[in-house]
Amino acid sequence: MDEMKTTDLCDKYGELLVIRVMEPIGFRSFGGRNEFQGQIETVKCFEDNILVRSALERDGMDKVLIIDGGGSMHCALIGDNIASLAHRNGWNGILVFGCIRDSLTVSKIDIGVIALGTNPKKSAKNGEGKMNIVVSFAGVDFVPGEFLYVDEDGVVVSKRELVLP
Repeated sequence: MDEMKTTDLCDKYGELLVIRVMEPIGFRSFGGRNEFQGQIETVKCFEDNILVRSALERDGMDKVLIIDGGGSMHCALIGDNIASLAHRNGWNGILVFGCIRDSLTVSKIDIGVIALGTNPKKSAKNGEGKMNIVVSFAGVDFVPGEFLYVDEDGVVVSKRELVLP
């Protein structure tokens, strides 16, 4: 997929109600890529990252993982090991409604990672949560199979893959 600017997507598709724009509630870019896009897969978990690792162990070609961690700032849901795993398996990016750790190392991995912040504490390992369900935060429903576009200006979600001339 060619990289597309979220501003251009909003200009072309915004009035057609084809896209949804995530509210800018403090997400920051931590990965080696500031721009990424792909088909959505989801994990909903709270302070437990076993399902995150399980999702990222699969082939992620042209995909992004949306992690609904409930906005918890108490521990990290991904770190350098999981970000490296995602990169090796072809994932384009990860959006975390929660925290990451090992941010300096993650910034050197060629994958997009955005999250609310950092926390050095690791998560629980109980395997609690759900995979590939609709998750909602920052004013957007993230539906598995839909498409996510991320750059320095924001996050746009669409029901279908978008194209620009």
